[in-house]
Amino acid sequence: MCAGGPKGGNHAAVAVRNQIYFLGESGTGDDVNQIEVHIFNVVSLYWIKLPPVPNRRGKRPVEVPPRCYDHTAVLIEDAIYIWGGYGCANNNLWEYSDELYAFDVHTHRWSRPRVSGTTPMERRDHSACALGTTMYIYGGYTQQRYTNVIYKLDTTAMAWSAIKTSGTPPPASLQGHTATVIGTHMFVFGGYGDESYSSAVRVFDTETDCWLSTTTSAHFSPKGRWGHSAFAYNGELYIFGGCNWDRTFNDLWRFDPETFSWKKVEVKGKGPSRMYYMCCCMVGDRIVLFGGYKVSDQGHKSIPADNLFILDLSPSLKTLCKLAVNRNNLKLSGLPHNIRSELVAMTKKTGGKPKPCTAKAREPLEILFARRKVLGLAHPGQNSGWLNILKLKMGRKIGRYVDIGIHMEKEKPPL
Repeated sequence: MCAGGPKGGNHAAVAVRNQIYFLGESGTGDDVNQIEVHIFNVVSLYWIKLPPVPNRRGKRPVEVPPRCYDHTAVLIEDAIYIWGGYGCANNNLWEYSDELYAFDVHTHRWSRPRVSGTTPMERRDHSACALGTTMYIYGGYTQQRYTNVIYKLDTTAMAWSAIKTSGTPPPASLQGHTATVIGTHMFVFGGYGDESYSSAVRVFDTETDCWLSTTTSAHFSPKGRWGHSAFAYNGELYIFGGCNWDRTFNDLWRFDPETFSWKKVEVKGKGPSRMYYMCCCMVGDRIVLFGGYKVSDQGHKSIPADNLFILDLSPSLKTLCKLAVNRNNLKLSGLPHNIRSELVAMTKKTGGKPKPCTAKAREPLEILFARRKVLGLAHPGQNSGWLNILKLKMGRKIGRYVDIGIHMEKEKPPL
């Protein structure tokens, strides 16, 4: 069994159906120079960790990425593409990377695709997003300087090309920003460059290769930051967390591309800590957020986080019924086995007896934030033993934080 779930930040993660694939160095792995792969099942609430690929003559197989961070990952069809970052080579020297790796989500096997064209310069802290069968790389730090050139990889032909853009001058060279695809447009927000933190939203049209002219209100928008998370939902852009020189954030903002305006989602009660460089993925109507770095109580020390949050933007009737069962402490004996298993997973701690959720009822339209400290299994029977409730206004919706049991297992290697 694993000692715990993924921990720390500057990693990459992608959603594959009902699972989240974490790819990075969590600090919980074996003493081998290979990237770690953890998988979280959003339905069963289980973590599993894939075993490392056997070394060849004491060295890492060339088709497997080394330990690294500040890299990016995107899902295209049935493959996860890893590119760039700062990794540990076979000579144990850390260096910037321009290598492309592919991970098959069915066979769980790595490969190193042969590519042609103009390969981007090695870099870290860039952004990557996918549109159809194309991966877009933007920004980052290249050892020598920041860059604002956009590259794209056609994964059908496995060919790189640098995009010659037009229109409004491109954003300042950035690192630690986010790039999110909505429709055929790439929305770039935040990042650090030119000795300042950006709070601008810049839009790139992938059909015309043109940067669009945009203006947002500086009086009501997120503060400039880097290391935040971003995701798209129902045609709108959301950002969470991040940091700048002055502070670390745990605020949630929503951006409307039609009106080009921001709206802050006010959160009351105890929620996610101020954090940055966490992983954030969309699974259906749920956002899964985990890892990253949180700030100590004194505010001057970064602590690797191993917490996991689930934001359910549109809970099903089944989810609401399960909450009602837990809320009223009803007997489970008459329910189908799969429902009983899910109810136990929602309330069970690592070891010990299941503890029912005591959350009180709210309106049918609600946002469910689920948080669970991923405990090390070296201490069986240890319980987190806490439950937090909060009201989160987003339109008419109400949100709450609920303690959820998460289990760790180690997967057998694929045949």
